[in-house]
Amino acid sequence: MEHNIALSVGKFEKEPTINEDAVIENENLIGVSDGAGGGGLFADQWSRCLLDNLPKEPIGSAQELKEWVESFWGEYYDKAEKQAIELGGIFLSKFYEEGSFATLVAVWHTSDNEYRWIAYGDSVAFCYDRKKKTLQHSFTALADFCEPPYLINCKDELDLQGFRSGTFQTSPDSIVFCCSDAMSHYILMCYELDNQQHFEQDIQAVLNRHSRNANYVITACETRRAKRLTDELENVFLPLCSACHPQEQFDQAMRRLEQEGLLGHDDYSLAMFAPIPLTTANSADCNSKSTRVKAIDIRLLRKVIRRTKSTALGNKDLTELLKSIK
Repeated sequence: MEHNIALSVGKFEKEPTINEDAVIENENLIGVSDGAGGGGLFADQWSRCLLDNLPKEPIGSAQELKEWVESFWGEYYDKAEKQAIELGGIFLSKFYEEGSFATLVAVWHTSDNEYRWIAYGDSVAFCYDRKKKTLQHSFTALADFCEPPYLINCKDELDLQGFRSGTFQTSPDSIVFCCSDAMSHYILMCYELDNQQHFEQDIQAVLNRHSRNANYVITACETRRAKRLTDELENVFLPLCSACHPQEQFDQAMRRLEQEGLLGHDDYSLAMFAPIPLTTANSADCNSKSTRVKAIDIRLLRKVIRRTKSTALGNKDLTELLKSIK
C-alpha cells in the first residue's frame, strides 16, 4: 500500500558522519530542512527543531515566518548554549558568534487539488504531472544553486527577502514532494535537459559558471545518463512509497547517482505525499518514453567546454550542443 514517505541519508563516507538534514511527513504535511554544517554548531538539531515546530496551517508570509521562528528559537537557543558550554570555550564562542543554520521547505495539503508551499533557501518543493510530463517547483533557476542559499539562523534576524511561497494546483496524475539541495539540483537538471527547447538559457547560465554544478550537467550529457525525469520518478522515487525497505532502496539509489557523478557529495533527503497510481494506459506511456536515453556528441561537448574557458557560451554553440542530444 502506498503511503507518504520521509527519507534521509547522510554523506557516504568511510567514517560515520552526522546527517544534518531533517525530514517530516504526516497526513497533510511534508517538509525538509537542510542543516548547514559549514557554519555554527548543532545544524542537525536546528533543522529538526524547525520541522518539529511547523504549524498545522500554512505559513502565509515572510512576516509570519519571522514570527513563527521567534516563537520557539529561545528555547532551542538555551538548550544549545548549555551543550556548547559543556563542549568548552572554543565551541561556546563559535555558537555565540554563528549560532545554527538551516534551510526550510514545507508543503501543506490544504484541499483536494491544492497544496501550499513555503521555501527558505535551496531546499525545493516540486509538483510533477506524470501524464503531462510537466514540473512545477519552488526554486528560482538551475544556475542559482551555485549561489549561497538563504539560511534561517537561530539567533540572527531573518532576512525576509529569502522567503518564497506559492500553491500547486494538482490533478489525479500529480505527485508532490520536496528535497534537499543536491537532489533538487539533479531533478531540475534532468527535467531541463529533457525539455531543452524551453531551457537553453538556463543550461547556458549553468555551464558558464564553470562550477561543480556545471560539471554535473556535463557529466549527465557525457555519460548518457541524463534520462527522462519520468524515468527517475517512476523507477527510483515512486517505488519507495510501496517498498518493503524504502530506506535501503533510497540509500542505494542515492549512492548510485553520486557514484555516476550526477549528485553532489551531501546529505540527501526526500519527503513525498503518496502518489495516486497511474492508469494502465498512462503507465505504458511512461514506460515507453522512459526507455529513450539521450546520447550526446562527445567531441562537440568537449569543444564547447574548451570554448567556455575563455568566453561565454554562445546561443549557437549551445543550440548545437543540445541538438546533439538525441
